[in-house]
Amino acid sequence: MEEQKIRTEKDREATENALLQAIGELVAENGFEKLGVNAVAARAGVSKMLIYRYFDSLDGLIAAYIRKRDFWINYRPDLPKKKHLADFLKQMFREQIGRLRSDTTLRRLYRWELSGNNALIAELRGQREATGLWLVEAVSELTGRPRGEVAVLATMISASVSYLALLEENCPAYNGIPLQQNAGWEQVANGIDGVIDLWIGNLKNKTK
Repeated sequence: MEEQKIRTEKDREATENALLQAIGELVAENGFEKLGVNAVAARAGVSKMLIYRYFDSLDGLIAAYIRKRDFWINYRPDLPKKKHLADFLKQMFREQIGRLRSDTTLRRLYRWELSGNNALIAELRGQREATGLWLVEAVSELTGRPRGEVAVLATMISASVSYLALLEENCPAYNGIPLQQNAGWEQVANGIDGVIDLWIGNLKNKTK
């Protein structure tokens, strides 16, 4: 009985992974607009009923894909000492850039998320919000600066990265920055580094 249970759990895991991979492939090939239960099931080589059994709906499967690959939902780093905070923040936003630029499917599904407002989307946003609040609180404690100040800085940077990444596929440049070239994104990352250095430098001046 125990062996059968283990095999069943492995079968479910394999099916879920096949469906998630199928979502990624189909969205990368054709965009979200042509996505459907039949197409996903056919690509995964499983019955479409398993989508409903394991994910409740196509939207549930899409949300599962986002949840598995989303940068902020899965971001749980070891927090730095105060003297290493600047490097930590710079690396964090560079990792956000890298995750979004390396996953065309994730960017396209973010557009799906932005166009809707259901319980699944609210859950995704809530999970990101939990990470954001945790980071804001941690950085506030490390620096002694108000949470509101830290939250505004983090929001301006992270939202800008997300917006520019979503533009990249269809917008070659933004304010002269070539979004479809690595050099353009290095320019963005260097600019973020500069903002962080200015903020950290201002903190040091206030403590003198």
